[in-house]
Amino acid sequence: MAASKQTAYLDHLTIFVRDAERSRDWYTAMLGLRVEFEVRSPRAVALQDSGGFGLFVEQRPESECKPSCVLTLRVEDVDAFATALQAQGVELVAAPQKLFWGYGAELRDPDGYLVRLWDEHSMKEKGGG
Repeated sequence: MAASKQTAYLDHLTIFVRDAERSRDWYTAMLGLRVEFEVRSPRAVALQDSGGFGLFVEQRPESECKPSCVLTLRVEDVDAFATALQAQGVELVAAPQKLFWGYGAELRDPDGYLVRLWDEHSMKEKGGG
């Protein structure tokens, strides 16, 4: 049972990365997140998606950087988004297709975190769920 009658919601997620600047640049250039703020010590960058959810990339020693979650982002058109990523040299783990979780694409960020992309229209039309 919740500690109070207040509603809780996810505000941000922190992932450990080897190079905060590299991750900042990748998430802003490839996925369109924006920088909310940066911290010098410990080195971290707060990124935000268009819906207001925060992704903190916190620089840690390589031994602590083990991808431990999947990042799932909704985009306007997964097929077009995946094509644009490939044109920028991003290698897709899975091109847009029906996967066990529905219709979408998968790729990995510079630290190996799995990133899933989907869109509402394709999920309804091709997702099978």
